[in-house]
Amino acid sequence: MTEDLKIIPVSDVFANINYLVPIYQRNYAWRETQIEQLIEDVESSIDDSNKNYFLGNLIVNQTDNNVYEVIDGQQRLTTLYLLEKYLEVEFAKEALRFEAREKSNRTLSNISNSNNQELIEELLSPEILNGFQIVDNYFKNKNIDKNRFAQKLKQVFLIRIQVPQNIDLNHYFEIMNTRGEQLELHEIAKAKLLEALESDQDRNIAAQIWEKCSDMNSYVQMNFDVSVRRSIFTENWSSLIPSITNFDSIKSKISTDNKSTDKKCLIDILKENKMVYVSDMQSEDENERFESTISFPNFLLQVNSVLRNIGEEDANLDDKHFLNNLSWAWSSPENAKNFLFHILKCRVLFDKYVLKREFARDYKETGKWSLQRLEKYRDSKKNSDKPKYVGTFGDEGNENKKLRTLQSCLRITYTSPKTMHWITVTLSSLLENEEADIITVLENYCKKKVVDSDYQNRNGFEFERIVFSYLDYLIYRDGYSYDGEEIISPMQEDWQFQFRSSIEHFQPQHPVEGDSWEQGDLNEFGNLALITVSGNSKFSNLPPAGKINSYPSVISQSLKLKIMEKMTRLDDGKWTEEKSSRHKKEMFSILKNKG
Repeated sequence: MTEDLKIIPVSDVFANINYLVPIYQRNYAWRETQIEQLIEDVESSIDDSNKNYFLGNLIVNQTDNNVYEVIDGQQRLTTLYLLEKYLEVEFAKEALRFEAREKSNRTLSNISNSNNQELIEELLSPEILNGFQIVDNYFKNKNIDKNRFAQKLKQVFLIRIQVPQNIDLNHYFEIMNTRGEQLELHEIAKAKLLEALESDQDRNIAAQIWEKCSDMNSYVQMNFDVSVRRSIFTENWSSLIPSITNFDSIKSKISTDNKSTDKKCLIDILKENKMVYVSDMQSEDENERFESTISFPNFLLQVNSVLRNIGEEDANLDDKHFLNNLSWAWSSPENAKNFLFHILKCRVLFDKYVLKREFARDYKETGKWSLQRLEKYRDSKKNSDKPKYVGTFGDEGNENKKLRTLQSCLRITYTSPKTMHWITVTLSSLLENEEADIITVLENYCKKKVVDSDYQNRNGFEFERIVFSYLDYLIYRDGYSYDGEEIISPMQEDWQFQFRSSIEHFQPQHPVEGDSWEQGDLNEFGNLALITVSGNSKFSNLPPAGKINSYPSVISQSLKLKIMEKMTRLDDGKWTEEKSSRHKKEMFSILKNKG
């Protein structure tokens, strides 16, 4: 092994080493999904045997003895720094620094398990502080043993790669942002599927299906040429025409005249490497209106799970098992055709019945949950057909709002793609019968998850997120009245789920004023709500009245919390153990009787 490439245990990555993130790189940007995925990968990949796990590459430029400039991998490296800080691993002073970013450096230096609440918010990097709180919250919610996890880091490895000397680093970094350097697993799958097919025409049709379905951030109909769109979709473009029931029926509708045969082998695809998914280098196209819930490789795993009906195991949707899970599909021409047809069929259903994020009009920057189907309309001015997007069950009718909110409840609860089995359930039901009552199907799915969580015998951080999320959905669906007064109206227009993962004690664990509650009262369901990590940080140890008066926007994140606010304002204006106990009984009654 050369000096330019070194395998390093994650436990030692900051030992006697200083890393500098150059100014031309963006600031820390990882959020809950990426941070939790990294922790889950380590937790699930290392067991009590001598098994090791490779986490990825770290590309650096050495500028001095034990000083490395980070060229690629800084998002993962910063997350590992926060993780090891949380685990109280000892490492070099200023082990990680950001060039010319004092807020970031100040936060990295001072962040810890004990003093974050005392730090002055204006002097800190909110992105880094938020990342640390996500780590803290995840360990508490999942009840992960910190010492055991720290030991696992000795079996997790990074490959640190030194770039050649005298290289133009700005140019190199630009290349890393725009072109991947490795063969992606979905490209291997594509090559194997094409190799399994017997004719040039089959391979051309297969390549078209693959290419058009791979762009997940637009409706699949719009990815096809107009002539193909008219051949395989209904008059209004909303569905595949009824006669398309298998791969060969697609082939009969699409002309492949004058199209070159896609015979690329693996090495050809590696050389071109046009489609990449690089977790550290996520870019955003401002012109994109929609953002898919999952990536194309994750969608392929969903289709696989639907076809094989293999049950709800995270391994079925885990991209670490990608090729193994899909290997059946290229074992014969018939299997390859069946899989390719269902990629298209499921993609049409996915776009129509699975929610997206939409970035348009008032929500161009922040996005909002969207459940819409694509339909054709005639632009008389331009004398051409154009797409329009309307509610899947009609423009913002109750059914549309209900399903959109129900799916967003699941989306913010199961954030890792390998846990999104609700999408499999949705696609399976629709594939069997597109008239299926998806709302009932997913409500039953949630109900089972809540019951299986044994929520009635849990307390504090033991409650699973689905209990809070599904309860908020039920309150949204049916509304809520307290002592005859309506507090939450059914289908409240302006409320929607946010990405929440932090269990909040309304009466704080360590109040800045007043008496502390007994642990049993403090940790019962009536005193808890699920909010965002940043909301939890703002609430800190304020008393309930202080939280209500200072941060109404955080209160509004949870419908359960809005009920708690109303109860606090009644009588003496205080949140008491008696009110908490009553609230718990009423919320459990909703989960039991209305769920």
